[in-house]
Amino acid sequence: MIKITLNNKAADQIAGYTPIRLTEKKLDRVVIDGGKETLEIGIGPRNKVTAKSLPLLVRQIITSAKKHSFKKIAIDAEGLTFANIEGVDAARITATNLELANYDYTTQKTKPEEGWTEVTDIVLCGAVSPEGRVAISRGQIIGQQINQARDWCNTPGGDMTPKYLANATKAAAKGSKATVKVLGRAEMQKLGMGAVLAIAKGSAEEPQFIVVEYWGAAKTKKPLVLVGKGVTFDTGGLNIKTGDHMYEMHMDMTGGATVINTVLLAAKLGIKTNLVALVPAVENAPGTNAVRPGDIVKSLSGKTIEILNTDAEGRVILADGITYAKRYNPEAVVDVATLTGAALIALGTVASAFMTNEKSMSIMDIMNLSAKSGDPMWPFPCWAEYEPMTKGTFGDVPNLSTMGNSRYGGVIAGGMFLKRFADDLNCQWLHLDIAPRMTSNPGDQLAKGATGEPIQFLLALAEQSAENNTR
Repeated sequence: MIKITLNNKAADQIAGYTPIRLTEKKLDRVVIDGGKETLEIGIGPRNKVTAKSLPLLVRQIITSAKKHSFKKIAIDAEGLTFANIEGVDAARITATNLELANYDYTTQKTKPEEGWTEVTDIVLCGAVSPEGRVAISRGQIIGQQINQARDWCNTPGGDMTPKYLANATKAAAKGSKATVKVLGRAEMQKLGMGAVLAIAKGSAEEPQFIVVEYWGAAKTKKPLVLVGKGVTFDTGGLNIKTGDHMYEMHMDMTGGATVINTVLLAAKLGIKTNLVALVPAVENAPGTNAVRPGDIVKSLSGKTIEILNTDAEGRVILADGITYAKRYNPEAVVDVATLTGAALIALGTVASAFMTNEKSMSIMDIMNLSAKSGDPMWPFPCWAEYEPMTKGTFGDVPNLSTMGNSRYGGVIAGGMFLKRFADDLNCQWLHLDIAPRMTSNPGDQLAKGATGEPIQFLLALAEQSAENNTR
């Protein structure tokens, strides 16, 4: 967490702080100016800075400061104003990305004598409007909450068990307006959540079904329900992953971490809407009781799922989560999952994939909200022509495509499987395959590891829902 203070002086007048000078030249250097060190950073043409590029510019400030071991920096607020961006938006984006860029997962490391390489204090200099001050505070809260999700995702699988995730959620919700309920194996058996229980059978770790609720509007207002994949470690099960494909699979609970932290964030910000997170949390392991290829399991919906491959487990547990969402008579249901490697093949590491049934929100609505939030996403179709992918041979729904080669259209096959369960909802359904954005790429100017996406997009959805309440 960075200490951000405001001061009316210019950056180079703040004693004990290194001033930052943003220039249009392509450089990153320390210069001695009037006997004082100044960090000069090139940002390119100012008239080309947009809400999309500003986050990277802000992160570059922190990256450069850390590279030169500057812990206290001063920035002229006027230097962070741009013609293409509203002042309030610029203030929020700046504060959020200062926090995101300063984050590093150090929990498992021994602290060096000189301390961590981080920026501890920032002074924003010059006049900042009252609205800008609020936006800065709000942006910091957003960045800190995303960083908490990143912490959970980066926690090794040996520590991050389903129960650990449940307990971390309870601890994080203490003192907030969000409430947490956790169902264990016995409760899930009573409900008939056979899909979650089947995937959990191979592990000694007990599955948990985590429910986080935030009621920020009248109870008559239908909630937005977020369903997150919570596979705390994914070996692939009996269809075990090979080579380095198992590395980083402690982050297969990213969907779960992001939906939980979205609800906690909405509660902290006091957003006037109703929001629910549902997270089936399991470890997918190849134990003696593990689900087998060819097994047929009965889901909470009553539909049977034909297990063709135990490494397509995320969609199986999400099926029960989507069905459970019906209890809330939701305004919309969004499932969030590191679901397919096919999404990485299709999109690289730049954008997440999404599919939707286009009820109240169109594909363009979602893309516009994605761009505004700073969490990039790209659409995939869920046309009727793809429905044969989800026709089982011995069960109702197969967990791999049965239409032609199962390797074809992997992103779509995963989404179409989930659509079979979402069709019972009678509301907007949105599927986010966030595998491409699970971890940062070099161009992000973020620490190696989890990105915390798509929390900003989910927050934008919640804010839009709140705006609809006032119309």
